Amino acid sequence: MQIAKQKLNENIAEYILYMYQIEDVIRAYQFDVDTIIERYVEPQMPDSSFINQYRSWYKDLVNQMKMQKIEKSGHLISTQEILLELSYLHNTLLNMTKDEKYVGVFEIANKYLEEFKEKSNLKEKNSIELAFHAMYMKLLLKLQGKEISAETEEAFDAMRMMLAYLSKSYHRMKAGDLDFLNN
Repeated sequence: MQIAKQKLNENIAEYILYMYQIEDVIRAYQFDVDTIIERYVEPQMPDSSFINQYRSWYKDLVNQMKMQKIEKSGHLISTQEILLELSYLHNTLLNMTKDEKYVGVFEIANKYLEEFKEKSNLKEKNSIELAFHAMYMKLLLKLQGKEISAETEEAFDAMRMMLAYLSKSYHRMKAGDLDFLNN
C-alpha cells in the first residue's frame, strides 16, 4: 500500500510492475486476505502499526479483482487505464512531437519487442503492454533464481530504458511540465 502510493507518484513503470506482482500474490493466496497479511505482509513489515491499513487495501483489491472477474488472469481496470495513458503518450512522443530521444530509445527497444511478440502469446498487445509483460517476466525469472543470458539481458535493458523515459515523460505530463506543442 505505502509502496504502491510511492511508486504511483514517483515511477509509474515501477507502479505497474508492482501492481502486477500484487495481483499475482492475491491469486497465489487464493484471495484470502488473512493469509496474505500473515504470510506476505507481516514478514516484510518492521512496524505493525499500518497492518489495518494494509488489510483494508488488500480487501479492496480482492473485491475489485472479483468484481472485474480477473481471478485467474488479467489486470485491474485502474492499472489498464494507466497503461492506456502510457500508450497514448508513447504514440504522441513518436508521431506527434517526434521526441528525438524517445524515438531513439524506442527504435532500439522495438526490435526486441517484435522478437518478444513473435515468441510469446501476446501478439495482440501493443508495444507498451509488451514491454511491461517482458519486464514482469524478467522479475519472475529473477525471483525464481533463473539465469538470464547476456542477449536477453540486453533486450530487457533496451525495454527498461524505453519505459524509464516514458515514465519520466508521464510524470512530467501529469505535472503539466510536458509541452506537446513546443517539443
